[in-house]
Amino acid sequence: MKPDARFLNQPKHFWANVRSVSQHVGYTARGTGQILVPDMSMILKALRELSLGTSHIVGADGKPTEIGASLVAYFAYRAELLNKFVQPRLMNAEQAAEAFAQVQAATKSRLPIPMNKQKGEKKQPAYLTAMVAMLIDANIEGLPCDYDPRELTTFTQGGAPLRTLARRVDGAFPSAKNPLAVWEIKEYYYTTTFGSRVADGVYETLLDGMELEEMRASEKVDCKHYLMIDAHYTWWDCGRSYLCRIVDMLHMGYVDEVLVGKEVVDRMPELAREWVALHKAREALKR
Repeated sequence: MKPDARFLNQPKHFWANVRSVSQHVGYTARGTGQILVPDMSMILKALRELSLGTSHIVGADGKPTEIGASLVAYFAYRAELLNKFVQPRLMNAEQAAEAFAQVQAATKSRLPIPMNKQKGEKKQPAYLTAMVAMLIDANIEGLPCDYDPRELTTFTQGGAPLRTLARRVDGAFPSAKNPLAVWEIKEYYYTTTFGSRVADGVYETLLDGMELEEMRASEKVDCKHYLMIDAHYTWWDCGRSYLCRIVDMLHMGYVDEVLVGKEVVDRMPELAREWVALHKAREALKR
């Protein structure tokens, strides 16, 4: 899931409107199980009920302003993306287990298989995490990769720390020191509710993205940032509002791409090959 260019580089106040309207009208159309699409009348009504101005949405002539028209278009796009692209790609545990077995057989990976944190019958391979690792390993031409960094991600300049992220990421290429790409994986196949731990995962990714954005703007140092998510029940049945927030985060530039469920099988090899090209280019500049 890549961002739509129409909604990239929107000013910060655009996203203030998106958040204010979304939290007031809600994220899901009642009784349909689908993402709600606020139209112009709903947007205006929400802002008025919040005691917020509306002249930036509709001009004195009664016509939508540029930001007003963009809001209507964005809400329609976000709903269509989630309803038609994201929802069908989210897997349950059985589907994920099948996809995992197919990837393992195809890659013939010798990487250790990570396990989830469940107990008893629910203790199984961390399917999405394992698939991501195997697909990367099969496509990085033998280059190093840290599939489980146990240290904070650090970027250096002249050997000295330039930026160190506040928290550990789930993976870094080629390492947690001066990575070209980092990623977070949020798989919850056996979770029965959308708890605070799941919600915290979204905001952790937001924090990483904000730190990387600041570094990019201040130091002109770029690092690709990805989020991989899966579990149909957790994300779709329980967490559609957080899927909306993830789409917002993607278009705010805090994540370069979000891979949803079965999407990793086709997209992850492509990304890994892109990282290899970036690595070779960086190494060539050092010579």
